[in-house]
Amino acid sequence: MRRGGPAATIKGLEYDSRSVTKGSLFVAMQGGTSDGNSYIDAAVRQGAVALVTDSAASFDRCRESFPRLAIAQVEHGRRALSQLARNLFNNPQEQLALSGVTGTNGKTTTAFLLDAMLNTSGRKTVLVGTIEYHIAGMVRPAPHTTPESRDLLELLAQGAELGATEAVMEVSSHALDQGRVHGLPFEVAIFTNLTRDHLDYHHTMAAYFAAKRRLFDGSLGEPPRVSVINIEDEHGARLAQTALESGSEVFSYGLKEGEFRAESITLSSSGMRFVMQTPVGPIALHSRLTGRVNVMNLLAASAAAMARGLSLGEVENGAAALAHVPGRFQTVDAGQPFTVVVDYAHTDDALRNLIAVAREFVSAQRGRVITIFGCGGDRDRTKRPLMGSVAGQGSDFVVVTTDNPRSEEPLAIIAESIPGLQATGTRFVTEADRAIAIRIALGEAKPHDIVLIAGKGHEKTQTIGADVLPFDDVIVAQDVLAELGYKGRS
Repeated sequence: MRRGGPAATIKGLEYDSRSVTKGSLFVAMQGGTSDGNSYIDAAVRQGAVALVTDSAASFDRCRESFPRLAIAQVEHGRRALSQLARNLFNNPQEQLALSGVTGTNGKTTTAFLLDAMLNTSGRKTVLVGTIEYHIAGMVRPAPHTTPESRDLLELLAQGAELGATEAVMEVSSHALDQGRVHGLPFEVAIFTNLTRDHLDYHHTMAAYFAAKRRLFDGSLGEPPRVSVINIEDEHGARLAQTALESGSEVFSYGLKEGEFRAESITLSSSGMRFVMQTPVGPIALHSRLTGRVNVMNLLAASAAAMARGLSLGEVENGAAALAHVPGRFQTVDAGQPFTVVVDYAHTDDALRNLIAVAREFVSAQRGRVITIFGCGGDRDRTKRPLMGSVAGQGSDFVVVTTDNPRSEEPLAIIAESIPGLQATGTRFVTEADRAIAIRIALGEAKPHDIVLIAGKGHEKTQTIGADVLPFDDVIVAQDVLAELGYKGRS
């Protein structure tokens, strides 16, 4: 590390120049899409009195341009930010027991379930995830699944001040790859699964898996005390060995394999029941969530809860307490004679699981599965035909639409989804306007059918070009059902 300039009294820590105030220390980090070193001058104008940079060129330039600025050059900008934030916020990570959930699908639901179990057992928590942040009962919107270390540690510090003793976090592959959680001591780490996603960022499945593995192999600083791993996933079996070799205790789970298993599963549209086998004996669980994918999420959360010292009875109470997870198999009920579900499924594997759950529900009454889906713009293009194929294979009628096209042309995205769908022979239509697409699907539905509105889930906006427009699948579905004459239960 190189240092220069006079000593400075620091009143704040920022990595975004727009947040800098007089007396701030600004950390300039090189990122995947932008370089914080480009905003050093702006940070100084805003009142920064000290700078940490990961660029030798920026260090040399600033020593000449800003001789009164305290400067340090480090090798890893994000690691430096994490260490500085830990010091600034009085090491809240040492005051809270951290549980991290990673995987392609199921992170949010598993985190919500574990949080509910901890809360119903009397523990105050911090929840950090895709949908929202909870700080000892207070709810805030979530701009990022896993925020930068400075913001994350501030959330943990706020929770600790309010009496929280536990933190449950979704840990994204981006966060692991970029070092946003570097140096955090995870008591428990959960792996749900690994399927194709985020290849626009990671490029290969091997690199994607390597990022996930960092939560378990000790490369963040130390391995988790307990690793909860889905060993029925092909990557999970390898990860279990990695965790053991790193010194972590492994709790394995699966529908049929592992220490935590599910037996006598009963599913309905209003919930599910099953017997969970555990190392300390069986327990009958009931949840208002449903579907085999949520059986797996409940197994993961239960194993993690027991790793945190909860009893079987506390696990049972917590499982029953969670009514729903926003945008995860969320039903829209206006008294219509068919089922409408909004779900975040935005990968081919997640869409396959969602449709499989829906098929179970309608098969007894010979209802149909009607699926609406789109593919995000400026994201992995290779999954588009795969999602089309999955939608066609499992559905009776498909509406292909937009899902945050961003800078791409919506019709071009739709066109890349069509080949896989056409190959299935399933009837489908395309409609770029998502609201009209929802109207088409709901207008097609008959008694006992199920309509799946997939892709956006809890999201409240639609990004088209440079515009971020208000859009909520649940509200749009409610409005269309009202137009169709259904104005009953909400």
